Amino acid sequence: MSTPARRSPSALLSGFASRFTLSLNPWSIALFLIALIVALPILVVLGHIVMPTEGVWQHLASTVLPRYLSNTFWLVLWVGLGTLVIGTGTAWLVVMCRFPGKRLFEWALLLPLAVPTYVIAYAYTDFLQVAGPLQSLLREWFHWQVGDYYFPNVRSLGGAATLITFVLYPYVYLLARASFLEQSVCVLDVGRTLGRGPWRLFASVALPLARPALVGGVSLVLMETLNEFGAVQFFGVDTFTTGIYRTWFGLGEPIAAAQLAACLLTFVIAFVLLERWSRGKRRYFHTTNRYQQLPEYRLHGWHATGATLACLLPVTIGFMLPSGILLEMAITTGDSLFGTRFIGFAMNSLSLATVAALIAVGLAVLLSYGVRLHNSPSARLFTRIAAMGYAIPGSVVAVGILIPFAWLDNALNTWLHAHYDKIIGLVFSGTAFILIYAYVVRFLAVSFNAVEASLGKVTPSMDAASRTLGQTAGGTLRRIHTPLMRSSLLAAGILVFVDVMKELPATIILRPFNFDTLAVRAHSLASDERLAEASTASLTIVVVGILPVILLSLAMRRARPGSQAE
Repeated sequence: MSTPARRSPSALLSGFASRFTLSLNPWSIALFLIALIVALPILVVLGHIVMPTEGVWQHLASTVLPRYLSNTFWLVLWVGLGTLVIGTGTAWLVVMCRFPGKRLFEWALLLPLAVPTYVIAYAYTDFLQVAGPLQSLLREWFHWQVGDYYFPNVRSLGGAATLITFVLYPYVYLLARASFLEQSVCVLDVGRTLGRGPWRLFASVALPLARPALVGGVSLVLMETLNEFGAVQFFGVDTFTTGIYRTWFGLGEPIAAAQLAACLLTFVIAFVLLERWSRGKRRYFHTTNRYQQLPEYRLHGWHATGATLACLLPVTIGFMLPSGILLEMAITTGDSLFGTRFIGFAMNSLSLATVAALIAVGLAVLLSYGVRLHNSPSARLFTRIAAMGYAIPGSVVAVGILIPFAWLDNALNTWLHAHYDKIIGLVFSGTAFILIYAYVVRFLAVSFNAVEASLGKVTPSMDAASRTLGQTAGGTLRRIHTPLMRSSLLAAGILVFVDVMKELPATIILRPFNFDTLAVRAHSLASDERLAEASTASLTIVVVGILPVILLSLAMRRARPGSQAE
């Protein structure tokens, strides 16, 4: 019996290196350049991990780290499960069922996307506190005194998890709905011929096909939850994010804060690896180009009532009630500066959000398609690193950008002064350029997850057929993949747009002088406990975000191949 020949150490090393080497071509070069540029701030921050902390990390590990771990774990678990159930269930209802209010809920379920979580935290605290209108009304109705009844404390871990769930579920709903709309009638027909009803069809056919989109949506929710700062800080819940802010800006220990941020990355990497391992080698493709009008199950009686209530509840809690509270405060008090200055705030926010969304979606397409063309370990590794910015708090990303660009500005001014006796000041840092750079780093994962999930459902046989017909890789992307991914590209763009509109920490740190956005205005007033005045800027953010949300919902329905105008 012959034994396999042993490979020499040099051959093993050469084989290992070849696995992490990409051939030099335009797609692979673009992939690595994008990954390097986007990952630079993260690498700068992570580079501080190896630096000594003079006992600060040991102090944190022995005092507050267990509380950070526990609170973060339960917050992530609660929000992840809640958003998965709400987002997936409501998406299936509005796509596949017909009930009262269906057309309204198609876009209304997206409305919480336009509302910052910290604004909802302030609104519900004002509404549910002891001196708030709800408890005051209950005491008046039932002649109770304070202490005679039990009322849940909204400023708690459970309160924070509940409110964050009703704000973030649209991430799952948006991607799940796009996935359900893109599914082929042929697959659903096969399920019905096997005797499966609507709910068994949902569980055994639609859910497996939508799994990449659902995982992408839940991943966005989990990363957004890990990054949440305003709501959890206001509710007094200690998580990794509040610990990072407190350690960096309170204790003045950036190295220890970077080490806490590395723990956040561990959470995200562990989740991604766990999901990839559970999926194994299974893939989910559309094997047909037959896209017809999706069938709708007409609901009657209590089924129709239940579907309406199931869609109405998250919209009410996540948007209608807090918006009503803010509207009442804006009308009765409001911001005394509301007027012409708000046009400037709105234009700043809109321009930044539009540019960042276009760049993020474009880079996400290039990254996803580059990995599809060259699916090597090195390609997957670098794209995952590039998409990890969403797991890092906005202020940490901002500092990671400020460090190299401040050094670059100083080096440029030093060279000019030495050779030409001139100093030109700040060229990069303190400009809108690095602000947009921070947004792209921060939210590239938002568009990348959506685009990757949609592109992953296109069977590779389409690529092979396109290439045999003489199409290049770029032509295949432009003529084959892009039309199939239209709804997902729109979804990715609107997610980035709304996130940039609400982004606060990075904007405060990196914005140019005398350059304020609506989010900065709202936060500056709310942080001074001037919530009634902050309600004006907060409502402006909501109003600006509503129209794109409605247009997105309509475009998603029309973008589905085989859809019919209604």
